[in-house]
Amino acid sequence: MVSKRDRYKRLISVCSATVLVGILALGFGYVWYTYYSDVIVLPYYRRGNWVLIGIYAMLVWLFFRVYGGFKLGYLKKTDMLYSQLISIAAVDFVAYFLISLIGRDFMPVMPMVLLTFVDFGYIALWTLCIGRIYFMIYPPRKLMILYGSHQAAALVMKMSQRVDKYMICESVSVTEPADKIRELILKYEGVIICDIPAEQRNDYLKFCYEKSVRAYIAPKISDIIVRGADDIRLFDTPLLLCRNYGLDVEQKVIKRLFDIVFSLITLILVSPFMIFAALAIKLHDGGPVLYKQKRLTIDGKVFDVLKFRSMVVDAEKLSGPVLASDDDPRITPIGRFLRKVRLDELPQLLNILKGDMSVVGPRPERPELSEEYKKEMPEFEFRLKVKAGLTGYAQVTGVYDTVPYDKLKMDLMYIENYSFRMDLQIILMTIKTMLFPPKSNAESGNGLIEQESRREEDNK
Repeated sequence: MVSKRDRYKRLISVCSATVLVGILALGFGYVWYTYYSDVIVLPYYRRGNWVLIGIYAMLVWLFFRVYGGFKLGYLKKTDMLYSQLISIAAVDFVAYFLISLIGRDFMPVMPMVLLTFVDFGYIALWTLCIGRIYFMIYPPRKLMILYGSHQAAALVMKMSQRVDKYMICESVSVTEPADKIRELILKYEGVIICDIPAEQRNDYLKFCYEKSVRAYIAPKISDIIVRGADDIRLFDTPLLLCRNYGLDVEQKVIKRLFDIVFSLITLILVSPFMIFAALAIKLHDGGPVLYKQKRLTIDGKVFDVLKFRSMVVDAEKLSGPVLASDDDPRITPIGRFLRKVRLDELPQLLNILKGDMSVVGPRPERPELSEEYKKEMPEFEFRLKVKAGLTGYAQVTGVYDTVPYDKLKMDLMYIENYSFRMDLQIILMTIKTMLFPPKSNAESGNGLIEQESRREEDNK
């Protein structure tokens, strides 16, 4: 049953976010009045100063929303802290140039630098304190898991890493009597429904809805497709329309124009880093700087993806086409650094400019590996309804060794819910991923093994 305190969770999050934004805006206001307002060419009157502080507060709200800095109780404390730190750094960076624009000259930078470090300290203290308060009000939920196969074990392991949020108290097989399962569901604050036949899943989901019991559902591919459907009506009958063709013409045009502008500007900005990477690779072993590899993009078209070479020359002569792991001995020291900060992918800006790729989309896969995946996941080619991307939803929400089936789900979630705003958010989240790389599951190479019994999942 839903407790009364759960109804106030959103209100508590909103109040917490409002106080945080307010204090950060006050800090900026102090710096503005003390160091900048009297030295600009045409000093503002009172309302002008208030408007500028209001703009700063709006920037804080915007960047914190994009990076998840307000997701109290949803993200881990460390993830939330990283999100807030990169958000306030971006806000203060933008604010400094806004002040310089108002002052018609580059204004002293040290006040804003000091403000940023003070903000860092305040945010760290705030995250620690508000996290403890939230944990006291909302301790981990006591949950049971209703499973249909051994695949549920992987989900349990992931959820057990969030002891601050979930407490899995009991595991129940769907083969147990229905009355017993319903009785057990009512004992807990929620139920995790994972990999059970669709008919039974619908029955238990309706039961949870009737009894106001929280339900966590591991979605099937068909669920993700349905979530992207449009609501329509045939007279008085509601219908869900699944268009199933990827992006429409207008979306493709806007996306292509953005790709061209973004790749041109970014190539200019990152050219020093690209030159540095090329020199480092060449000086290390004298081999070629760039590496070409056949990859798949929209409609299964094959193209040559460009990357800075991060492995020894002819790395696959003996091993053949295999996935690289974190500790792969074929990766050179220079290559390991480039991979860690994602600089090895920068030459793909040329692929984007050419039109083979997009800035955001499913990462391009090799034809050989794609065929292997399709043996276990026939739906793997669904991700080819859009162009391959330099970055993607799976890259900013998953980890380096997220299993292929989970990546496929995330890619389809992107395709079915595409918007230009979503592209911008993924690009900004990519910066966070580069600065704070997520930890791996330490299960690299087990993707296909973990897909056992996957084939029958969508047939149930």
